Amino acid sequence: MAKIIQTAIASFGMSGMVFHGPSLRVNPNFNIHSILERTKNLSAEAYPQARIIRSFEALINQPEVDLVIINTPDVFHYSMCKQALDAGKHVVVEKPFTHEIEQANKLIQLAKENNLVLSVYQNRRWDGDFLTVKKLLESGMIGRLVEFESHFDRYRNYVQEGTWKEEGDKRHGVLFNLGSHMVDQVLQLFGLPQSVTAHLAILRDGGEVNDYYDIRLQYGNFAAILKSSYLVREPGPRYSLYGTLGTFHKWGIDLQEEMLKAGHLPDEDGWGTEPEENWGIINSEWNGLNYNGTIETLAGNYTAFYENLYDVLVNGKELAVKPEESRDVIHILNCCLQSHEEGRTIFV
Repeated sequence: MAKIIQTAIASFGMSGMVFHGPSLRVNPNFNIHSILERTKNLSAEAYPQARIIRSFEALINQPEVDLVIINTPDVFHYSMCKQALDAGKHVVVEKPFTHEIEQANKLIQLAKENNLVLSVYQNRRWDGDFLTVKKLLESGMIGRLVEFESHFDRYRNYVQEGTWKEEGDKRHGVLFNLGSHMVDQVLQLFGLPQSVTAHLAILRDGGEVNDYYDIRLQYGNFAAILKSSYLVREPGPRYSLYGTLGTFHKWGIDLQEEMLKAGHLPDEDGWGTEPEENWGIINSEWNGLNYNGTIETLAGNYTAFYENLYDVLVNGKELAVKPEESRDVIHILNCCLQSHEEGRTIFV
């Protein structure tokens, strides 16, 4: 019989309800063994087979549990990952991995010493639009890249009450939240940049944490520009690629999150497939021919994260999201903070 990975989830907020739970639910190689809810029983309806555990210590000390998912607020990531690894459990931690490089290094070393798998849930590597951008760059259709621009904008002109994401220190804003995704995507495409220049701001009245960033990652002969704002009511392109042969624009964002929020499961037919009216547009000269039209968006697939993780745990395959890669993301995010605070470019 195939081994079933007994999995414990450390929180049942949005991350557990929308992302981890559904991906595990449709994968027969994982069983949601237990879920931490300190006072509520929200998970009982969706996962009646799972035990509801009232403390993190009790969760990680269950001998039958193989894997623990740390999907708690950022400030707890380091301590909870360390506790779970010390208890002999494989660990998946939500992004951002940690707040500090030293914390990430300690966790990576601890996992290696105990022969345990440690990974970070960088699910937006499997956004359909990002997969399309990656393939388009590999194809050479726009020629030599001269500028890459990515936006992750929202419109929320008020400060949402009762959420830890709207309060705390400089690492509790949009930079370490959405920036963790955007920087990871750029590092997957291009590797570490030569330098980082960043500007952060609090735009909303009454805001306590940054809700805007403008980041420039400089590479040899091109730049990657990352922007996010909570005050964009009419968004521009999600991705813009400018090359010596052409330009590509893609509007809209991967639809998987909204489908999951609406109660759909990622094993449905056509999962992650975007309607044709949302495809990106390209104007290019390719192989001597002028082309001006649409580029089909590849299907997104968040379940690929756990499919790979199972192959790692059971079949010894290569880990798709290595913790060292997510440590590099934290390094760049901290360079962004330093650049903003000191008003200068930081060389990586």
